[in-house]
Amino acid sequence: MSEKNIYLIKGGDIYSDGETKKRDALISDGVIEALGEGLDCKEATIIDASGMWVVPGLVDIHCHLREPGFEHKEDIASGSAAAAKGGFTTICCMANTDPVNDNAVVTRYIRERARDAGIVRVRPIAALTKGLRGEELTEVGELAEAGAVALSDDGRSVRNAHRMRLALSYARHFKMKVISHPEDTDLVNEGVMNEGYWSTAIGLPGITRAAEETIIFRDITLAALEDADIHIAHVSTAGGAEIIRGAKRRGLRVTCETAPHYLYATDEMVKDYDSNTKVNPPLRAEADRIALIEALRDGTIDCIATDHAPHHVDDKRVEYSAAASGISGFETAFAICWTALVKPGHMTPEALIAKMTSVPADILGLGSGRLEPGGAADLAIIDTRGEWTVDPSKFVSRGKNTPFAGHVLTGIVKRTFRGGRLVYEG
Repeated sequence: MSEKNIYLIKGGDIYSDGETKKRDALISDGVIEALGEGLDCKEATIIDASGMWVVPGLVDIHCHLREPGFEHKEDIASGSAAAAKGGFTTICCMANTDPVNDNAVVTRYIRERARDAGIVRVRPIAALTKGLRGEELTEVGELAEAGAVALSDDGRSVRNAHRMRLALSYARHFKMKVISHPEDTDLVNEGVMNEGYWSTAIGLPGITRAAEETIIFRDITLAALEDADIHIAHVSTAGGAEIIRGAKRRGLRVTCETAPHYLYATDEMVKDYDSNTKVNPPLRAEADRIALIEALRDGTIDCIATDHAPHHVDDKRVEYSAAASGISGFETAFAICWTALVKPGHMTPEALIAKMTSVPADILGLGSGRLEPGGAADLAIIDTRGEWTVDPSKFVSRGKNTPFAGHVLTGIVKRTFRGGRLVYEG
C-alpha cells in the first residue's frame, strides 16, 4: 500500500454517469483525481482491474448494526467490515437498538463508533416514535442536528393512523424523510411465512400479503394528505408494487426499496423448515418475485437495500415459529442481485449498479453513490464473472444466518475503497 494512499486502477470497466467505459482511475488524497485512458503516476500503487468492473461504492439505506445493546449479534465495527466485504461504502442503520436510537445521544454514539471503526460511512436512521412504541413522536430537529438522515420505526409499523399522519407532517417541516415499515400486525396474526401453497403444504401459519399492502396504501395516502415524502421499506408483494406504481402515476412523492432475497428466493425454500429462511416480510411466491423484478425494471421500485439483519446462532437454532426474523445480507447482496437480475438478462449491469448506488443515495440525500473526478474515492472493484459458493462460516459479519449456504453465485468483490483508503481486499 502506498504511504500517500495514491492508487492507479488500470484497465477496468469503469461505471460513471450511467455509462461504462474501459479506462483507468487515479486516486489521490481521498478523491478521484482523474478518469481516463492511459493514465500514469509513478508514485501510485498499481492495481490491475482488467476484466473487472469498477463501480461507485455501494449504498445501503436499510440495515441493522445492532449496536448499542445487541453486540452479540453484530456491532458497528463487524457490520462495517462485512459491508466493506460486500462492496458497500455507505450504509444507513435502523433505530431498533437498545437503547433505541430515539434521541441525539444515541445518534451521536453511533456516529462516533463508526468513526472509531473507520471502515465505511455509517449514517443513522432515527426512530419516528419514542421507544418504537408508536405513541410519542421523537424530537426530529435534535435528531437531524445530531446526524440522523431519516426517520423510521422499522421493525414495527406505526399502528395508529392519526399518529402516523402527525409524524409525516412533523417530519416534513424538518425536511426529513419517513421510512414506512408496512405491516399490519393484526393481519399477521402469528403467521411465520407467506400465506399460500407452501404454508398449507408444510403446516406453518401464513401471513397474508394484505398485511403489507394495506399499510403501504394507508401510509402513501397519509403522506399525500400531508404533502409529505414517504419511502416504503422492503416491498415483497406484487400487490404492494402495483399500489406504488399507481401512486407514482398520480404524481405522489413516494419511493420504495426491495431486498435481494425477494428477487432471488421464494417461499418454496421454507419447505425444509430452515429457520434461516424466516424473514420479515416473508419470502413470497414466484409470481411475486417476477413482479418485483418487473417493478425494478420499470422504475416502480427505486432501489435495492439489504435489510441486513444479523442474529446470533441461538436466535435461529430453534423451531421455526420461535426463530428470529432476518438474513445476514451484506456479503451476498451484490452477487445475489447480479445472479438473479443481470445474469438472466432481466437488467443491464448499469441499471443494477444505479439501483445500488446513486439512486438510494439520492433518496436520502447522502451525497454519495457516484464515481467522478473530484468526488470521494468510494468505489468497489468486482469480478462480475467470478463464481463462488456461499459459506457463512467465512462471513465477516457476526451473523452467519443465511438461507443461501451452498448456493453458487456470480460476482466477487475484490477490493473496496472508502475515501481513498483500501478497506477491503479479498
